[in-house]
Amino acid sequence: MNEARRFHIGTQGWNYDAWNGRFYPPGTKSGDRLEQYSRVFDTVEIDSTFYAMPPAERFASWYERTPAGFVFTVKLPRDITHDARLVGVDSLLIDFCDRASQLREKLGPLLIQLPPDLHARDFDAVEAFLKSLPAELQFAIEFRNTSWFQPRTFDLLREWDVALTVSVGPWLTTPQAISLAVAAPGPFQYLRWLGAPRHQDITPELIAERDADLYEWARTISAENRPITYAYFNNDYMGHSPDSARRLQELLGLEPGDASVLREQEDLFL
Repeated sequence: MNEARRFHIGTQGWNYDAWNGRFYPPGTKSGDRLEQYSRVFDTVEIDSTFYAMPPAERFASWYERTPAGFVFTVKLPRDITHDARLVGVDSLLIDFCDRASQLREKLGPLLIQLPPDLHARDFDAVEAFLKSLPAELQFAIEFRNTSWFQPRTFDLLREWDVALTVSVGPWLTTPQAISLAVAAPGPFQYLRWLGAPRHQDITPELIAERDADLYEWARTISAENRPITYAYFNNDYMGHSPDSARRLQELLGLEPGDASVLREQEDLFL
């Protein structure tokens, strides 16, 4: 494996009550979880921005509460991607990017997650939107309709230097996603693991054991020649995304995030 490569492996979100006692110390307050999380992992995907655009002050707070070298990836609001379907959103996009820029050097790629019913027939809308993206920021785009996985789309992403996000979910099996990841254009690699079905209750037990799948992912990632890999797990994938993230780190030959450090200063957060 190329030692110069950087791997940012974490979870989709950090503020889950069910993680108390399993990842966070029992009784950890919601406002303390980001600081705790950032002691174990060096990156997180912010999912909450999809549902509502936070004020600039919240981005600044996230910046202040995490250590140097931490990286946030940020999902664009659904107002842009799902409600307006990328059309007529210039002012919303500028406003959101300005707010997200409060993360300064900790801001990684912004994720453009498109709705499943956005078909490749909507190519012109996607092309116009990508042309409008601010050049000083990095973007990745997730298509949830398989009609997009074709050379014309890949050429468009290369033209505007946007990475194709590859997600394991109801629309792509693991073998399909791995094949797509090998061909995916972009200056960096952006991978996501979801579950099927989605939005299950988090339980103390794993929903599914996916070690064989993660081994294949680790082989694929190791064989790639991307300078940076961003990889994020949803709780639905195996039942507890910190465990999934640590397992992928281990399979890649990295030092897994050690949640035991959170127990050392448990009293500070209770």
